[in-house]
Amino acid sequence: MDFELPVIAPSILSADYTQLGNQILHVQNGGIQWIHCDIMDGHFVPNISYGPDVVAAAKRAAPDAFFDVHLMIEHPDAFLDAFVESGADLISVHQEAVIHLHRTLGSIREAGVMAGVAINPATPVSAIEPILGMVDLVVIMSVNPGFGGQSFILETLQKAEQLVQLRLENEHHYLIEFDGGVTLDNCQTIVHHGGDVLVAGSAIFKTPDITQTAREFIKRVKKA
Repeated sequence: MDFELPVIAPSILSADYTQLGNQILHVQNGGIQWIHCDIMDGHFVPNISYGPDVVAAAKRAAPDAFFDVHLMIEHPDAFLDAFVESGADLISVHQEAVIHLHRTLGSIREAGVMAGVAINPATPVSAIEPILGMVDLVVIMSVNPGFGGQSFILETLQKAEQLVQLRLENEHHYLIEFDGGVTLDNCQTIVHHGGDVLVAGSAIFKTPDITQTAREFIKRVKKA
């Protein structure tokens, strides 16, 4: 991944879908090229979001953007091909939702895209330690998954510190992503604790000037 770190990754879960292409263009005009897609099935998490068709539409609107697809779903293996075809550049699955995590991550890589693993707030880093050498991204859920606009769980910052240490000790190369509750007020703190990629949804798309907010996020994390 050729990105200047830290990265801001707007989540289109909070976008206005009737203006999706335009809103993605606004964040790109603000200097952002990483788009985060939260996929929810109403089973693994208590909400339903969207599927491969919306990801494909977003990719058509921003063909040069990097698409980070986060599968908060049961049985993700059954949908990997559909999301690869939709334009995903990276697919993350949840440790809590996958029975054979090593095999699923291998399948993602075999499909030609980058692989990530996500953990919920109550899941310890130790649960994914055996597969850290296989992943390009670790997603720390900093809210309980299922809904946008929740408050950041401060205790999740400790996980980033652990992951930074494990990355150093084992010469791994994964990035550390925080998903949930990221705001202009806490983004610098998250970076200080080891966050490489910060997913922001309502904190960007629910503001009056999306482009200016994107620029302000970039400005603040670069100062961190």
